[in-house]
Amino acid sequence: MEQLRLGIIGAGFRWNITDFWHQPEGRSIITALAEIDETAMNKFKAKYPDEAIFYTDDYHELLKRDDVDAVVVLTEDYKHKQQAIDVLRAGKDLYLEKPMAITIEDCDEIISVWKESGRKLMIGFNMRYMPMYETMKQVIDDGTIGEVKAVWVRHFVGRGGIYYYQDWHRNSKYTNSLLLQKASHDIDVIHMLTGSYVKKVSAFGSLDFYDKPENFEADGLTHQTAAEIDVEDNNVLIMELENGVKASYLQCHFTPDYSRNYVVIGTKGRLENDDVNDTITIKTRNTDSLHDKSDIVIQMKPTLGDHAGADPQIANAFVEYILDGVEPKASPLDGRMSVAVGVKATESVRSGGIMQEVPQYLSQFVPQ
Repeated sequence: MEQLRLGIIGAGFRWNITDFWHQPEGRSIITALAEIDETAMNKFKAKYPDEAIFYTDDYHELLKRDDVDAVVVLTEDYKHKQQAIDVLRAGKDLYLEKPMAITIEDCDEIISVWKESGRKLMIGFNMRYMPMYETMKQVIDDGTIGEVKAVWVRHFVGRGGIYYYQDWHRNSKYTNSLLLQKASHDIDVIHMLTGSYVKKVSAFGSLDFYDKPENFEADGLTHQTAAEIDVEDNNVLIMELENGVKASYLQCHFTPDYSRNYVVIGTKGRLENDDVNDTITIKTRNTDSLHDKSDIVIQMKPTLGDHAGADPQIANAFVEYILDGVEPKASPLDGRMSVAVGVKATESVRSGGIMQEVPQYLSQFVPQ
């Protein structure tokens, strides 16, 4: 059996996904880890007490190893560009956690190096592998709600203070903004559901809650970092896509609950998800009767694995991509375009809502 040997760069917040790659009796195995934080490295060692795994605090040493076929980059967003380029130039295939980078120019440089390298590059958009959004995509593609004309997304980010305002996420130097870092998933899903990219945006946002020490205390948060808080915690984004679809995305980091609510409206009806109760409701137009419009409710089955069962699926997809040549559900261009929308949305927020054109990718850089 052919087995993919993986090197991991970064064992921080996303490190649990490595469970699905370290399968010594399966099709993939972790052979090396690069991590600069000693505590994180020791936690990894305790989880995988395998003397055969090579450990280093310098990822360049990992890239030199012959027992590493492909590399998984799980580090902070602002490190992605250089690490991705170094991995590809070292002749290794690459899984790059979203977002691809924090500027459009950095994404374009990664794609250019990817083309030159001849290696494989996959972006970690795990929402594309969540059964709920896969099902929504299938309903749309089946024509059940007709031609899509509008997408509305409400993102209630409960625990936002814990996840985004206690560390590097809270500073624009490292994230650009949370309309890029956090929303990159949802922007990509909007692209996936509509089959089109955003072409222009207008956005408003501000720091409305986590600029006040008493609100950190009310959340039971005591740990503070030196990183300045200069990213917005309350955002509204409106978009127009190349195919004419109108979309909106609302993101708030101080809600008491956590959920993503999608409404997709087409010419024959609409669908709406409820990720708390794991349902998708479909309403269709019935011109014969004003009263007989029964809803179709899809009850999603329970899933195993983090992120609603997406993590084991996306981890396996990377293995199949490298070993079997099965293309992943998101391309590097998809990764670039989600960043481009986030960058331009942030520029709009910080310029008072001025409409921004989203630059499309230069086709000559797309691999043939």
